[in-house]
Amino acid sequence: MSTPFQWYQTGDAFYRALLSEIGKAQESVFLETYIFDAGYPGDDIHDALLTALRRGVRVKVLLDAFGSMDLPANYWTAVTTAGGEVAFFNPLSYSRFAFRNHRKLLVCDNKAGFVSGFNISASETGDGVTHGWRDLGLRLNGPVVRDLAASFERMFHVAQFRHRHLPRLRLRRPRFLHRNNGKPLPSLLASGPGDLDNTIKFTLLRDLQHASSIRIISAYFLPTRRIRNLLIRAVHHGRDVQIITAGKTDVAMSRYAGRALYSRLLKAGVSIYEYQAQILHTKLIIADNAVYIGSANLDTRSLKINYELLIRIDDGHLAQEAREIFRDYLPHCQKINPSTWAQARGYWEKLIERFSHFIFARLDFLLANRQISKMR
Repeated sequence: MSTPFQWYQTGDAFYRALLSEIGKAQESVFLETYIFDAGYPGDDIHDALLTALRRGVRVKVLLDAFGSMDLPANYWTAVTTAGGEVAFFNPLSYSRFAFRNHRKLLVCDNKAGFVSGFNISASETGDGVTHGWRDLGLRLNGPVVRDLAASFERMFHVAQFRHRHLPRLRLRRPRFLHRNNGKPLPSLLASGPGDLDNTIKFTLLRDLQHASSIRIISAYFLPTRRIRNLLIRAVHHGRDVQIITAGKTDVAMSRYAGRALYSRLLKAGVSIYEYQAQILHTKLIIADNAVYIGSANLDTRSLKINYELLIRIDDGHLAQEAREIFRDYLPHCQKINPSTWAQARGYWEKLIERFSHFIFARLDFLLANRQISKMR
């Protein structure tokens, strides 16, 4: 491949790329995802992994126990019988239910890596405009792929939570200061419960503070107060901030919670759009030439509770491609009008927004924090 990066803007294209890469693997395949459903494309990926095992490839699969709970109990029997390893992260338990592994990655032979918002689910097939959820993925190579593989191995090792303490990722600080031929290397950023090793917030806050142009696509939009203040401050200093979030969603209360924040952002001059064509599931942030792509939404759960990962890439050409992707979403969006937003919803809708915000921004984190305190 002539370029180290390749975008995938539809589920159909993304799943074809995964199957192709698994089919070429000679040494190892690591697959990690939140949701893995039976049927298409899951069955095709299952069969490709089984075929890889039969030609001597080492195969490991890590799924979240809650996100993939609908799989039949014997779904992976053929894979494990053939020598593959399958683990379910954080088996369901009331005492630690809040902490989920929301990460999504595929690494083949430590050479090709994929990060995305895509789960392995039929709901994400299609083009995201006429049918199927709208999502985004990226293929990459280079040293960061080895970081992805190492991160996968660490998560796989602690998947069963066989000890009392929360598993720590123990990732080093992002290495965006390291350079290759004068260009910063892509960095793997991770987060975990209770801000353990949270390189996502550390790096994102740094970039948002200085960026002159900010573009955000977040399926579930509920940024922390500090991030909201940075976005507002950016506009006050004449910088351009545009956000796309969900007009259609699979979690209605999350959409209401995010809408509770619109008024102050709109008043400051932030442009907000809601994607209308299909359910939005994309996670993309562009701050000048820095591009963030991966599993994390700009919401409380991704930034403070879930295990997440993003790749940060400081590359002008890739950032330009990402801005073009952002623009491709806009014709399918409805722009929120600052002058009519207050009158656009009735009393009960505003009440639902405030209640939803309390649930997702406060109560969810308080309950998770209580579990964290019991596991230290």
